[in-house]
Amino acid sequence: MENKAQEEASTINVSALTCIDLASSDLHRSAVLLKQACLECGFFYVINHGLSEELKDEAFEQSKKFFALPLKEKMKVLRNKKNRGYSPVLDQILDPDNQVHGDYKECFFIGIEGPKDDPHGDKPFYSPNTWPDSDVLPGWKETMGKYHQEALKVCKSISRILALALDLDVDYFDTPEMLGNPIAVMRLLHYEGKSDPSRGIYACGAHSDFGMMTLLATDGVMGLQICKDKDAKPRKWEYVPSIKGAYIVNLGDLLERWSNGLFKSTLHRVLGNGQDRYSIPFFVKPSHDCLIECLPTCQSKKNPPK
Repeated sequence: MENKAQEEASTINVSALTCIDLASSDLHRSAVLLKQACLECGFFYVINHGLSEELKDEAFEQSKKFFALPLKEKMKVLRNKKNRGYSPVLDQILDPDNQVHGDYKECFFIGIEGPKDDPHGDKPFYSPNTWPDSDVLPGWKETMGKYHQEALKVCKSISRILALALDLDVDYFDTPEMLGNPIAVMRLLHYEGKSDPSRGIYACGAHSDFGMMTLLATDGVMGLQICKDKDAKPRKWEYVPSIKGAYIVNLGDLLERWSNGLFKSTLHRVLGNGQDRYSIPFFVKPSHDCLIECLPTCQSKKNPPK
Protein backbone atom coordinates (compact mmCIF):
# COMPACT_ATOMS: atom_id res chain seq x y z
CA MET A 1 0.00 0.00 0.00
CA GLU A 2 1.43 3.41 -0.95
CA ASN A 3 2.36 5.58 2.01
CA LYS A 4 0.85 9.02 2.47
CA ALA A 5 4.00 10.98 1.57
CA GLN A 6 4.40 9.06 -1.70
CA GLU A 7 0.73 9.57 -2.50
CA GLU A 8 0.84 13.33 -2.00
CA ALA A 9 4.13 13.72 -3.88
CA SER A 10 2.91 11.72 -6.84
CA THR A 11 -0.29 13.70 -7.48
CA ILE A 12 -0.10 16.39 -10.16
CA ASN A 13 -2.65 19.20 -10.06
CA VAL A 14 -4.46 18.96 -13.39
CA SER A 15 -4.19 16.91 -16.57
CA ALA A 16 -4.36 18.65 -19.97
CA LEU A 17 -6.60 16.62 -22.26
CA THR A 18 -7.57 17.00 -25.92
CA CYS A 19 -11.02 18.42 -26.68
CA ILE A 20 -12.93 16.98 -29.67
CA ASP A 21 -15.72 19.02 -31.28
CA LEU A 22 -18.37 16.54 -32.44
CA ALA A 23 -20.07 19.24 -34.54
CA SER A 24 -16.94 19.99 -36.57
CA SER A 25 -17.25 19.43 -40.33
CA ASP A 26 -13.50 18.73 -40.53
CA LEU A 27 -13.62 15.03 -39.65
CA HIS A 28 -10.04 14.52 -40.75
CA ARG A 29 -8.75 17.02 -38.20
CA SER A 30 -11.00 15.55 -35.51
CA ALA A 31 -9.66 12.07 -36.28
CA VAL A 32 -6.05 13.27 -36.10
CA LEU A 33 -6.65 14.95 -32.73
CA LEU A 34 -8.53 11.94 -31.39
CA LYS A 35 -5.86 9.50 -32.53
CA GLN A 36 -3.17 11.45 -30.69
CA ALA A 37 -5.28 11.47 -27.52
CA CYS A 38 -5.90 7.73 -27.77
CA LEU A 39 -2.21 6.99 -28.34
CA GLU A 40 -1.24 9.05 -25.29
CA CYS A 41 -3.76 8.09 -22.64
CA GLY A 42 -7.21 7.29 -24.04
CA PHE A 43 -8.88 10.16 -22.13
CA PHE A 44 -10.35 13.23 -23.87
CA TYR A 45 -13.26 15.69 -23.82
CA VAL A 46 -16.10 16.02 -26.33
CA ILE A 47 -18.08 19.22 -26.90
CA ASN A 48 -21.06 20.11 -29.14
CA HIS A 49 -22.28 16.58 -28.60
CA GLY A 50 -26.00 17.23 -28.94
CA LEU A 51 -27.08 16.10 -25.47
CA SER A 52 -28.88 19.04 -23.90
CA GLU A 53 -27.77 20.55 -20.61
CA GLU A 54 -31.41 20.52 -19.52
CA LEU A 55 -31.68 16.73 -19.87
CA LYS A 56 -28.32 16.21 -18.18
CA ASP A 57 -29.33 18.48 -15.27
CA GLU A 58 -32.63 16.64 -14.90
CA ALA A 59 -30.83 13.28 -14.83
CA PHE A 60 -28.55 14.53 -12.04
CA GLU A 61 -31.49 15.98 -10.12
CA GLN A 62 -33.38 12.69 -10.32
CA SER A 63 -30.24 10.77 -9.38
CA LYS A 64 -29.83 12.87 -6.24
CA LYS A 65 -33.48 12.28 -5.34
CA PHE A 66 -32.96 8.52 -5.50
CA PHE A 67 -29.80 8.49 -3.39
CA ALA A 68 -31.48 10.77 -0.82
CA LEU A 69 -34.12 8.09 -0.15
CA PRO A 70 -33.91 6.02 3.06
CA LEU A 71 -31.71 2.93 2.65
CA LYS A 72 -34.74 0.70 3.24
CA GLU A 73 -36.43 2.22 0.17
CA LYS A 74 -33.31 1.90 -2.00
CA MET A 75 -32.85 -1.73 -0.99
CA LYS A 76 -36.25 -2.53 -2.55
CA VAL A 77 -34.50 -2.26 -5.93
CA LEU A 78 -31.28 -4.03 -4.92
CA ARG A 79 -29.10 -5.06 -7.87
CA ASN A 80 -30.24 -8.40 -9.27
CA LYS A 81 -28.41 -11.23 -11.06
CA LYS A 82 -28.87 -9.38 -14.35
CA ASN A 83 -26.88 -6.42 -12.95
CA ARG A 84 -29.79 -4.01 -12.78
CA GLY A 85 -30.67 -1.84 -9.79
CA TYR A 86 -29.09 -0.49 -6.62
CA SER A 87 -25.63 -1.28 -5.26
CA PRO A 88 -24.91 0.05 -1.75
CA VAL A 89 -21.75 1.66 -0.32
CA LEU A 90 -18.73 -0.70 -0.04
CA ASP A 91 -20.39 -3.23 -2.36
CA GLN A 92 -17.63 -3.01 -4.99
CA ILE A 93 -13.88 -3.26 -4.53
CA LEU A 94 -11.86 -2.39 -7.64
CA ASP A 95 -8.30 -2.30 -6.27
CA PRO A 96 -8.02 -5.04 -3.63
CA ASP A 97 -4.23 -4.67 -3.40
CA ASN A 98 -4.62 -1.12 -2.07
CA GLN A 99 -8.15 -0.99 -0.63
CA VAL A 100 -9.03 -2.23 2.85
CA HIS A 101 -12.76 -1.77 2.18
CA GLY A 102 -14.92 -1.48 -0.90
CA ASP A 103 -15.53 1.80 -2.73
CA TYR A 104 -17.17 4.57 -0.72
CA LYS A 105 -19.86 5.04 -3.31
CA GLU A 106 -23.37 3.82 -4.03
CA CYS A 107 -24.65 3.07 -7.53
CA PHE A 108 -27.70 2.39 -9.64
CA PHE A 109 -27.37 0.33 -12.85
CA ILE A 110 -29.56 0.93 -15.93
CA GLY A 111 -29.12 -0.97 -19.19
CA ILE A 112 -30.71 -1.35 -22.60
CA GLU A 113 -34.23 -2.75 -22.64
CA GLY A 114 -35.15 -4.52 -25.87
CA PRO A 115 -38.70 -5.33 -27.00
CA LYS A 116 -40.36 -8.37 -25.47
CA ASP A 117 -39.77 -10.44 -28.62
CA ASP A 118 -36.10 -9.37 -28.83
CA PRO A 119 -33.92 -12.43 -29.63
CA HIS A 120 -31.31 -11.03 -27.24
CA GLY A 121 -33.83 -10.76 -24.41
CA ASP A 122 -32.61 -13.87 -22.62
CA LYS A 123 -29.01 -12.66 -22.51
CA PRO A 124 -27.81 -10.89 -19.35
CA PHE A 125 -26.82 -7.61 -21.00
CA TYR A 126 -30.26 -6.97 -22.56
CA SER A 127 -32.46 -7.64 -19.54
CA PRO A 128 -35.39 -5.54 -18.27
CA ASN A 129 -34.43 -2.80 -15.84
CA THR A 130 -35.44 -2.52 -12.21
CA TRP A 131 -37.10 0.84 -11.50
CA PRO A 132 -37.96 2.70 -8.28
CA ASP A 133 -41.65 3.06 -7.48
CA SER A 134 -43.13 5.81 -9.67
CA ASP A 135 -45.22 7.00 -6.72
CA VAL A 136 -42.00 7.64 -4.79
CA LEU A 137 -40.03 9.12 -7.72
CA PRO A 138 -42.46 10.34 -10.40
CA GLY A 139 -40.87 10.85 -13.82
CA TRP A 140 -37.66 9.10 -12.77
CA LYS A 141 -37.90 6.19 -15.20
CA GLU A 142 -38.77 8.46 -18.12
CA THR A 143 -35.85 10.83 -17.46
CA MET A 144 -33.32 8.01 -17.17
CA GLY A 145 -34.65 6.26 -20.26
CA LYS A 146 -34.35 9.44 -22.31
CA TYR A 147 -30.87 10.17 -21.02
CA HIS A 148 -29.77 6.62 -21.88
CA GLN A 149 -31.00 7.03 -25.46
CA GLU A 150 -29.27 10.38 -25.94
CA ALA A 151 -25.99 9.26 -24.37
CA LEU A 152 -25.88 6.28 -26.73
CA LYS A 153 -26.25 8.64 -29.70
CA VAL A 154 -23.23 10.60 -28.48
CA CYS A 155 -21.17 7.42 -28.16
CA LYS A 156 -22.08 6.38 -31.69
CA SER A 157 -20.93 9.79 -32.95
CA ILE A 158 -17.62 9.30 -31.16
CA SER A 159 -17.27 5.81 -32.63
CA ARG A 160 -17.34 7.22 -36.16
CA ILE A 161 -14.39 9.49 -35.43
CA LEU A 162 -12.67 6.60 -33.67
CA ALA A 163 -13.09 4.54 -36.85
CA LEU A 164 -11.37 7.24 -38.90
CA ALA A 165 -8.62 7.53 -36.30
CA LEU A 166 -8.02 3.80 -36.77
CA ASP A 167 -7.92 4.18 -40.58
CA LEU A 168 -11.24 2.35 -40.91
CA ASP A 169 -14.38 3.36 -42.81
CA VAL A 170 -16.36 5.97 -40.91
CA ASP A 171 -19.31 3.57 -40.43
CA TYR A 172 -17.16 0.55 -39.50
CA PHE A 173 -18.62 0.26 -35.98
CA ASP A 174 -22.22 0.87 -37.08
CA THR A 175 -22.98 -2.75 -38.05
CA PRO A 176 -25.61 -4.75 -36.09
CA GLU A 177 -22.96 -7.03 -34.56
CA MET A 178 -21.04 -4.02 -33.26
CA LEU A 179 -22.80 -0.83 -32.16
CA GLY A 180 -26.00 -1.43 -34.10
CA ASN A 181 -27.13 -3.55 -31.14
CA PRO A 182 -24.72 -2.55 -28.37
CA ILE A 183 -24.38 -3.41 -24.72
CA ALA A 184 -24.85 -0.03 -23.05
CA VAL A 185 -25.08 0.43 -19.29
CA MET A 186 -25.29 3.69 -17.38
CA ARG A 187 -24.49 3.93 -13.71
CA LEU A 188 -25.74 6.64 -11.41
CA LEU A 189 -23.03 7.22 -8.80
CA HIS A 190 -23.00 8.96 -5.46
CA TYR A 191 -19.68 9.32 -3.63
CA GLU A 192 -19.71 10.12 0.08
CA GLY A 193 -16.50 12.16 -0.12
CA LYS A 194 -14.41 9.75 1.96
CA SER A 195 -10.81 8.97 0.95
CA ASP A 196 -7.54 8.37 2.77
CA PRO A 197 -5.03 6.52 0.55
CA SER A 198 -2.63 6.07 3.50
CA ARG A 199 -5.32 3.89 5.14
CA GLY A 200 -6.52 2.17 1.97
CA ILE A 201 -9.75 4.20 1.80
CA TYR A 202 -10.89 5.32 -1.66
CA ALA A 203 -14.07 6.77 -3.10
CA CYS A 204 -13.35 4.52 -6.09
CA GLY A 205 -10.31 2.26 -6.34
CA ALA A 206 -7.85 2.34 -9.24
CA HIS A 207 -9.05 0.41 -12.29
CA SER A 208 -9.43 0.51 -16.06
CA ASP A 209 -12.81 0.07 -17.75
CA PHE A 210 -13.27 -3.20 -19.59
CA GLY A 211 -15.54 -2.09 -22.45
CA MET A 212 -15.08 -0.07 -25.64
CA MET A 213 -15.58 3.45 -24.28
CA THR A 214 -17.10 5.35 -21.36
CA LEU A 215 -18.95 8.66 -21.59
CA LEU A 216 -18.72 10.44 -18.24
CA ALA A 217 -20.87 13.27 -16.90
CA THR A 218 -19.92 14.82 -13.55
CA ASP A 219 -21.39 17.42 -11.24
CA GLY A 220 -18.19 19.51 -11.29
CA VAL A 221 -16.83 18.32 -7.94
CA MET A 222 -13.16 17.39 -8.37
CA GLY A 223 -12.13 13.81 -7.69
CA LEU A 224 -11.34 11.88 -10.89
CA GLN A 225 -7.65 11.09 -11.35
CA ILE A 226 -5.79 9.26 -14.12
CA CYS A 227 -2.42 7.50 -14.19
CA LYS A 228 -0.91 7.51 -17.68
CA ASP A 229 1.82 5.02 -16.73
CA LYS A 230 0.53 2.26 -14.46
CA ASP A 231 4.02 0.74 -14.16
CA ALA A 232 5.66 3.88 -12.76
CA LYS A 233 6.92 3.72 -9.16
CA PRO A 234 5.38 5.63 -7.51
CA ARG A 235 2.46 6.14 -9.82
CA LYS A 236 1.83 9.68 -11.01
CA TRP A 237 -1.80 10.72 -10.62
CA GLU A 238 -3.35 13.71 -12.40
CA TYR A 239 -6.73 15.28 -11.69
CA VAL A 240 -9.16 15.52 -14.61
CA PRO A 241 -11.33 18.63 -14.17
CA SER A 242 -14.87 18.96 -15.46
CA ILE A 243 -15.52 21.44 -18.27
CA LYS A 244 -19.01 22.91 -18.44
CA GLY A 245 -20.86 21.62 -21.49
CA ALA A 246 -18.28 18.89 -22.16
CA TYR A 247 -18.19 15.17 -21.47
CA ILE A 248 -15.11 13.25 -20.37
CA VAL A 249 -14.52 10.14 -22.50
CA ASN A 250 -12.14 7.26 -21.87
CA LEU A 251 -11.35 4.12 -23.79
CA GLY A 252 -11.67 0.68 -22.24
CA ASP A 253 -9.66 -2.53 -22.26
CA LEU A 254 -11.72 -3.98 -25.10
CA LEU A 255 -10.72 -1.22 -27.52
CA GLU A 256 -7.08 -1.45 -26.42
CA ARG A 257 -7.24 -5.16 -27.23
CA TRP A 258 -9.18 -4.56 -30.46
CA SER A 259 -6.53 -2.08 -31.63
CA ASN A 260 -3.67 -4.49 -30.85
CA GLY A 261 -2.49 -2.28 -28.00
CA LEU A 262 -2.32 0.85 -30.17
CA PHE A 263 -4.97 2.83 -28.28
CA LYS A 264 -4.71 3.09 -24.50
CA SER A 265 -7.06 2.08 -21.72
CA THR A 266 -5.83 4.10 -18.75
CA LEU A 267 -5.92 3.46 -15.03
CA HIS A 268 -8.16 5.87 -13.13
CA ARG A 269 -9.69 6.33 -9.69
CA VAL A 270 -11.70 8.79 -7.59
CA LEU A 271 -10.49 10.50 -4.41
CA GLY A 272 -13.07 12.16 -2.20
CA ASN A 273 -12.45 15.60 -0.72
CA GLY A 274 -15.17 15.71 1.91
CA GLN A 275 -17.92 16.78 -0.50
CA ASP A 276 -20.72 14.64 -1.88
CA ARG A 277 -20.00 13.93 -5.55
CA TYR A 278 -22.36 12.67 -8.24
CA SER A 279 -21.51 11.34 -11.69
CA ILE A 280 -23.09 9.35 -14.51
CA PRO A 281 -20.72 7.10 -16.46
CA PHE A 282 -22.17 5.48 -19.59
CA PHE A 283 -20.38 2.27 -20.63
CA VAL A 284 -20.56 1.01 -24.21
CA LYS A 285 -19.52 -2.33 -25.65
CA PRO A 286 -20.34 -3.97 -28.99
CA SER A 287 -23.12 -6.52 -29.35
CA HIS A 288 -23.10 -9.73 -27.34
CA ASP A 289 -22.54 -11.57 -30.65
CA CYS A 290 -19.54 -9.50 -31.77
CA LEU A 291 -16.33 -11.46 -32.34
CA ILE A 292 -13.47 -9.38 -30.97
CA GLU A 293 -10.32 -9.88 -33.02
CA CYS A 294 -7.51 -7.56 -34.01
CA LEU A 295 -8.75 -4.78 -36.30
CA PRO A 296 -7.45 -5.10 -39.87
CA THR A 297 -5.66 -1.74 -39.77
CA CYS A 298 -3.87 -2.52 -36.50
CA GLN A 299 -1.82 -5.47 -37.68
CA SER A 300 0.94 -6.23 -40.17
CA LYS A 301 3.78 -8.71 -40.70
CA LYS A 302 5.92 -6.58 -38.41
CA ASN A 303 3.07 -6.09 -35.95
CA PRO A 304 1.03 -9.34 -35.83
CA PRO A 305 -2.03 -9.66 -33.57
CA LYS A 306 -1.01 -10.06 -29.93
